[in-house]
Amino acid sequence: MIRNSLFGSVETWPWQVLSTGGKEDVSYEERACEGGKFATVEVTDKPVDEALREAMPKIMKYVGGTNDKGVGMGMTVPVSFAVFPNEDGSLQKKLKVWFRIPNQFQGSPPTPSDESVKIEEREGITVYSTQFGGYAKEADYVAHATQLRTTLEGTPATYQGDVYYCAGYDPPMKPYGRRNEVWLVKA
Repeated sequence: MIRNSLFGSVETWPWQVLSTGGKEDVSYEERACEGGKFATVEVTDKPVDEALREAMPKIMKYVGGTNDKGVGMGMTVPVSFAVFPNEDGSLQKKLKVWFRIPNQFQGSPPTPSDESVKIEEREGITVYSTQFGGYAKEADYVAHATQLRTTLEGTPATYQGDVYYCAGYDPPMKPYGRRNEVWLVKA
């Protein structure tokens, strides 16, 4: 599992950039992201950072071979998670991690051994995405989502207000050059 994420090839979730934009210091891409089968873990009643610490090891164990076939699948990036904003912009105490199953296993993904890991089919989505670095925490995602919303004001862009996605591309032991994103889902 660690060898795949640090030294092996990492598959990227397929998407196509439809347009780019920005103002001041915030740039964004409009992307059409492919659908497919995803391993998901949902956590409720915990703040986002704590919920991620619970959900991510379950996803990593599934990807690493804790499944009915005992097969390590390798990584796809980004790993995304849905968050649910309150009216004031803060986040509700729930999230859902979405890990896109590698293409080789899309037709018949291994069954998770952990019952909290589910396999779900998801349609493709179009998102407005902005990128930032560092070790991202809940406050960083909230701040960048707010910046992206402000940047999209006055454009024809429309997006869902009840959910957005946060995405990470790097293993936790990568100290710098980290890539994180916030995705607002096109309405």
